[in-house]
Amino acid sequence: MGVAAAAPLVVPTTVAAQQRPRWSITADIAESCSCDVPCSCNFGRPERVCHGSRLYQIREGQFEDADLAGINFVVSFHMANWTRIYMDDALSTAQTETLEQLLPVAFAGFDAGAHVKESVPLNIRDLGDTFEFSVPESLVRIRLFPGIDGSPITISGLPNSTYYQYVQYESVAHNHDSESGSWSHSGSNGFRSVMRASG
Repeated sequence: MGVAAAAPLVVPTTVAAQQRPRWSITADIAESCSCDVPCSCNFGRPERVCHGSRLYQIREGQFEDADLAGINFVVSFHMANWTRIYMDDALSTAQTETLEQLLPVAFAGFDAGAHVKESVPLNIRDLGDTFEFSVPESLVRIRLFPGIDGSPITISGLPNSTYYQYVQYESVAHNHDSESGSWSHSGSNGFRSVMRASG
């Protein structure tokens, strides 16, 4: 479920485009989903069922006059069915308010399907070959999927133009339990990449 994948394609009028908030983002993404390695959704061929949890760590960016650097959040999703958006409770009040305004503009697909948007504790651990993030209802632990010589597998030229420096991982644990649904996977797809997008 891409950044704005669920939003209809609309060519804005000049007036509408001028009224739309301006934004730009560079963020680190980490995700695990229920798909096999590699996830065909990222190649433009969605699976019939895809459960996932994705971490966004915004390195730099602007939303109108607000600085987006340091904003972290997680989206857990059943693709094309629902999402749950977890904002880091370590964010300041101003950052949280900015994120709430940003979501329907830059992450319209996720925002439109959100069953809940809440501030919760968000934990992130980078252990080199293994990367982990968690919120109370979701846990993702992924490890590098080794190439033929043990080096990372990188993929470029994906159809989604917001993915750069894509590195293949696999899940060690990918768990979710909420009112919206539950799952537990291991050995399924994982990846880390850089997102660059603007509007």
